[in-house]
Amino acid sequence: MNRTNEQYDQAVQLCKDIFLKKTRDYGTSWRVLRTISVADQLFIKAQRIRTIQEAGMQRVGEAISGEFIAMVNYGVIGLIQLGLQNESVEDLPLEVVEKKYDDTIGMVKKIMQDKNHDYGEAWRDMSQKSFVDLILMKLLRVRQILANEGKTLISEGIDSNFVDIINYSLFALILIEEGRHAGG
Repeated sequence: MNRTNEQYDQAVQLCKDIFLKKTRDYGTSWRVLRTISVADQLFIKAQRIRTIQEAGMQRVGEAISGEFIAMVNYGVIGLIQLGLQNESVEDLPLEVVEKKYDDTIGMVKKIMQDKNHDYGEAWRDMSQKSFVDLILMKLLRVRQILANEGKTLISEGIDSNFVDIINYSLFALILIEEGRHAGG
């Protein structure tokens, strides 16, 4: 588990560095995104990976790992937005954004650690295709929850789906880094 925590933290740091650089470039323009828009951005990234997987080739020279990084960051945006739901859409200072990113990832990592304990790191034996399929399924669930006006009877909410998407994406990045998944 220590190895997983170290690899997880390294993957998060890569994602966070990109997130903060983009925040310096664009500010927090993502604050205008509603939950469905975040889900659609995640869908675009996951669908690109699936299309490349099925075609066995790609025409755009951007690595698949970049799509997983983007899904981590859009998932974080989704969770931050859910937490700021009633606040006005305004630019947040970089220091505030970084704290929110760290707090969000801290919560997501804790859930990963708890699930990792119970599932015995089963993700290490999963294929990249499965991660993408699970992410797409989670996005369909988010869309259905939104169609149900945010209400569920017995199921997890939108936030739990975003957490799982972040963790599946980080697992994929770890396995790409280990050379166990193509597409790095």
